[in-house]
Amino acid sequence: MSLNAFITKETVESDEDGPLAGKSIAVKDNISTEGLRTTCGSEMLEDYVPPYDATVVERLKDAGATIVGKANMDEFGMGTTTETSAYGPTKNPVDESRVPGGSSGGSAAAVAAGEADLALGTDTGGSIRCPAAFCGVVGIKPTYGLVSRYGLVAYANSLEQIGPIAPSVEEAAALLDVIAGPDDRDATTREEGADSNFAAAADGDVEGLTIGVPTELVEGADEGVKAAFWDALDELEAQGAEYHEVSMPSTEKAVAAYYVIAMSEASSNLARFDGVRYGKSGGYEGNWNEAFARAREEGFGSEVKRRILLGTYALSAGYHDKYYAKAQDARAWVKQDFDAAFEDVDVLASPTMPVPPFELGESLDDPLQMYLADANTVPVNLANLPAISVPAGETDGLPVGLQLIGPKFGEETIVRAASAVEN
Repeated sequence: MSLNAFITKETVESDEDGPLAGKSIAVKDNISTEGLRTTCGSEMLEDYVPPYDATVVERLKDAGATIVGKANMDEFGMGTTTETSAYGPTKNPVDESRVPGGSSGGSAAAVAAGEADLALGTDTGGSIRCPAAFCGVVGIKPTYGLVSRYGLVAYANSLEQIGPIAPSVEEAAALLDVIAGPDDRDATTREEGADSNFAAAADGDVEGLTIGVPTELVEGADEGVKAAFWDALDELEAQGAEYHEVSMPSTEKAVAAYYVIAMSEASSNLARFDGVRYGKSGGYEGNWNEAFARAREEGFGSEVKRRILLGTYALSAGYHDKYYAKAQDARAWVKQDFDAAFEDVDVLASPTMPVPPFELGESLDDPLQMYLADANTVPVNLANLPAISVPAGETDGLPVGLQLIGPKFGEETIVRAASAVEN
């Protein structure tokens, strides 16, 4: 049975002989690939073929990688299950009755099933870490500014990052080495971390490492998930690390703040899809407003429409201060809690996802359940920090991911700790 991990299956080979020569890579379908269809999982862009490569794709080609297709995803990155794709859901290769996580579910499923050696995903609120955890592979959400977003179709600019998905920590880190670094075409990129050797950091040496465990990110987790999480921490302790619980009360407000901010930015970003310059056309019979509305009605799926409406409402006159401004205040509180925690610990740890993979169809009729499942991942994006999800065991035969969060540009530390979990 097909996992439906790809929207477009087409091979683009590189002539270069670099560190990724001989490696096949799936590229999430919201990352521009010259001459290769890029749909964002939406009917709106079903025929869109970009005239240029994203910076990360240029770097893949320069490193000798072979692109094997565009991976399935939740429409415009909006989802936690890869079920909102206009091209059908992706199935979890561990258990095909389950979702692979989202929104980079096609990328994670392709790697887990061996349909690609490596993959690129994007992470706005957990969209790399969630599918990595659900599919039993490794996913890294880099520090905001470490990897160029030029050529990424925007969902929420202040939150999203492109990052690697791989079978092992070292392979994920090696892919990050290739795509990281400043880019003149993306003013949010920074020089920091550009000279790092992330793959070399995967040495498993955690002697003396201090780990903080935010109680708020563990308490509500499924019992089987918690058991696997604590077992993994005990293993780290046996290898020389030490851990203790910390409190980060702001994280209890993070999901609400995140969705207000992300939906508001999505409302603004997706306004460009008007069916005129690109995207599904609504036709034109002399009334532009009707054509605009028709294009968006036919081109966008229900989850994207929901988020556009909620974001527009949050930004509207009379409600901006009540919702959007308060969400930004909560974001600042989350950042302060992380800063305070990192004064005492080297990394923070939690279950990546508080629950095992959903059954297919389980969350479609209850979007709130899907939003709440992001409780452990969205605080990282609000604070623009790096995090990695590494397999940490199973519950009832389903994968459980351990999330390790580092301070800004602390990728080497979380890679080192994650490699110890893997070992």
